[in-house]
Amino acid sequence: MLKPQTHIIKLIEELNKIPGIGKKTAQRISFFLLKQEKDSVMSLARAIIDAREKTIYCSSCNNITDTDPCEICLDKSRSKKICVIEEPFNIYSIERTLLYSGYYHVLHGNLSPISGIGPDELKISNLKSRIVENNIEEIILATSPTTEGNATAHYISELLKPLNIKVSRLALGLPIGADIDFVDSVTIAKAIEGRVQV
Repeated sequence: MLKPQTHIIKLIEELNKIPGIGKKTAQRISFFLLKQEKDSVMSLARAIIDAREKTIYCSSCNNITDTDPCEICLDKSRSKKICVIEEPFNIYSIERTLLYSGYYHVLHGNLSPISGIGPDELKISNLKSRIVENNIEEIILATSPTTEGNATAHYISELLKPLNIKVSRLALGLPIGADIDFVDSVTIAKAIEGRVQV
């Protein structure tokens, strides 16, 4: 039986570690890359390395950025709202709707006691100070409608009660158990429009 080269096996294994890429897809990508011009593959490799080495977390909202604070936090024309989201890539999903013009706060996950993720493991600590310092008028909780997402939204709404600020949650319209990043822009837009106060 023909054995694949060690370097190919390693490439397949590394690609297989990416969420959403199974072993067969990893194999297809690997062999696709091997057929490409060397310059094209090197350009991809450099882009990956540059993205990893030259990006940081915004000290204000925790978004992935190459400047601190990030471009969104520096934009003073945005409305006095903060949309609390799970991951940085959720920003792109919401921004595509063109309906939201406020700021963001990235948690980098959800509460999950089973996985050992409590409030201290999430980026929650500076949210209250951002609200006070920037005269924020509304917090929109845009966590996914999963058990963990709902628990996180509830925890944050309770945490913010002493501030006497409007706290809303995205309207149902996002499928139960769905990851916000896999939901189409129209559904996200409708959920933002129909959000409810918590």
